[in-house]
Amino acid sequence: MPACSRHRSFCRPIRLASGIALAKPRHALTLRARSARIIARVLTGGALDPALDEDRARHGRHGLVEELAIGTIRYAPRLLARTAPLLRHPFRKADQDLQALILMGLYQAFFMDTPEPVAVSEAVAAADALAKPWGKGALNAVLRAALAAEAVAPYTGYNHPDWFVDRLQAAWPETWRAVLAANDERAPLTLRVDTRRIARDDYLERLAQAGIAARAHPVADTAVVLAQGALVPGLPGFREGLVSVQDAAAQLAAPLLAPAPREAVLDACAAPGGKTGHLAQSAPEARVTAIDSDPARMARLAETLTRLGCLGRVRTLTHDLAEYPLDDCFARILLDAPCSATGVIRRHPDIKLHRRVSDLPPLRAIQARLLDRLWHNLAPGGTMVYATCSVLPEENEDQVIDFLARTPDAREDALHFPVGQARRAGWQFLPGEAGMDGFYYARLARRA
Repeated sequence: MPACSRHRSFCRPIRLASGIALAKPRHALTLRARSARIIARVLTGGALDPALDEDRARHGRHGLVEELAIGTIRYAPRLLARTAPLLRHPFRKADQDLQALILMGLYQAFFMDTPEPVAVSEAVAAADALAKPWGKGALNAVLRAALAAEAVAPYTGYNHPDWFVDRLQAAWPETWRAVLAANDERAPLTLRVDTRRIARDDYLERLAQAGIAARAHPVADTAVVLAQGALVPGLPGFREGLVSVQDAAAQLAAPLLAPAPREAVLDACAAPGGKTGHLAQSAPEARVTAIDSDPARMARLAETLTRLGCLGRVRTLTHDLAEYPLDDCFARILLDAPCSATGVIRRHPDIKLHRRVSDLPPLRAIQARLLDRLWHNLAPGGTMVYATCSVLPEENEDQVIDFLARTPDAREDALHFPVGQARRAGWQFLPGEAGMDGFYYARLARRA
């Protein structure tokens, strides 16, 4: 029999498990309520990062709040699969914070080594902090039933949407399980060092002097990987622009484009500005233009360039390239195309909840339109780097092969790296390879 309904009037009075103490410090309850509200935002369609940012702005940053929120969303498909059969009706939208408490309690029990009675009692008691004490009985019942069900028949699914598992199996028959496992891991904190201002080894020494363990990345020669997380603004040299947070795979874009002095360079779909900043730092004499269609994201790009000291050397435009062409001509173009983001799930676990297979055809259409449109802005003899943070061939090698077939003056420059895979066109990194995100690159040259 399902253990709860979506409305308080349908919840049966249920005695709490014996021995469970509900009294908790008000501070702890408030922290769990904060996590529940973040999770509820995601469950109702919001993105995780803005929800975290809003909570930090209101209350300050707290490790427990973020561990519970991010961890619960990371394992949400598994946790929802365990609880869905136990609910008589889905929770209504206004009560998704109660759903969040259930998922959070299971996350604590399954992945934080919290004793089950403690995980249950903390989740149940946190309903008071949400001003929903009427939900305690339902929370207790669902949590106890879910924990009992897990003990009898442990979860055997993949903690990802079925459509994605199917696509991944078809695309990567030998490595799909490793990709799923990597997606469930915490991503490392990787920094990009401005090596024109400080050598990577010298920056590693600065980290060591600050008591921060780190290592050089084996593929990206500007990348440093920290042994554990840290508060980024307090890292040596961050405020001065010596380092930026950027995954090692993303750090390969600028050297692949390799602009020469005084060349006109376009970073299309540039916000929030990590690759723009890398281009401006690595080729300070190039004439870089950064374009994105989202004004809010362009504001973040300006903040990034200001911190790096590059804002005055980059022309920024808020412009929808998919709808309105440019008249300018560029020797180098970086097209980091809108995509499914299926290569960065470990950094953005809410992708598991929000991405749909129906998103792929319109994304693929936008990618093709951008490729065709921007090709006309590329000078003869110029170079375009097409990039995505996807692991799906239809957005990557298939997209490039189709483009080459319809574009007579385009040819592919072969790529090679010590990790990853050469594809029929371009190069694919899968999540976890050399500790990197999933990323795809193809370098295209326009015949003179």
